[in-house]
Amino acid sequence: MYTKTLGLVLRETEYKDADKLLTVLTKDRGKLTFRARGVRSRSSRLKSGCQLLAYSEFTVFENKNTMVVDEAVAQELFLPLRQDIELLALASYFTQVAETLAREEESDEALLSLTLNALAALSRPDAVPQKIKAAFEFRAACIAGYGPILDGCCVCGREDPDRFLVSGGCLACVGCRSDGESGLRLPISAGSLAALRYLADCPPKRVFSFQLGEASMKELSDVAETYLLTQLERGFFTLDFYKSLKMTEIK
Repeated sequence: MYTKTLGLVLRETEYKDADKLLTVLTKDRGKLTFRARGVRSRSSRLKSGCQLLAYSEFTVFENKNTMVVDEAVAQELFLPLRQDIELLALASYFTQVAETLAREEESDEALLSLTLNALAALSRPDAVPQKIKAAFEFRAACIAGYGPILDGCCVCGREDPDRFLVSGGCLACVGCRSDGESGLRLPISAGSLAALRYLADCPPKRVFSFQLGEASMKELSDVAETYLLTQLERGFFTLDFYKSLKMTEIK
């Protein structure tokens, strides 16, 4: 049976002599694995639509537990990301996070939309990678069901607390502690708290449409990354690689 679906290639793995196995986040069926036969040969017509970061319309032949790509028409390739090693590394981190959060055969349009919008934002000439990364991480955590409680201090109820409790997923004042509390506390200012609240509830197309000062952006970045990795209980080699590139740039 032949079916069509739109999807973003999250991962590509060489298979046999000239094939690839593609991990694709599709619009209607969640995460799927496609086999692209002969795609690594020079003359393959599937090359463009079956590469990492390609958002393509796939025509696949489905037989039992196997999905074989018959046609792949690229809708967006995010070309600027392929011309900058740092941007490519960050984009690869986004796709690795999406692959971790996505579920097989379970539609998640919110996650697909967030990932596509993050890649599009990162492709713009005026992109601010630090902001895009933080927004993607925190929104992804919320989509995955890890949204923190941001109403106020979890102890006294104050609306403008200045600490984010990473393990608890809530806020607290510097002098407030609940019984049995443990784990990391990160500082937040009024600006970074406003950004967290915005990212938790804003419309999908407005996720990357906010401004922050340098200090507040640093706080937001620390909270977003630490919170996501803590909730997922894992790290990402793509993130480590991206950070190594940033360190080289600083030196």
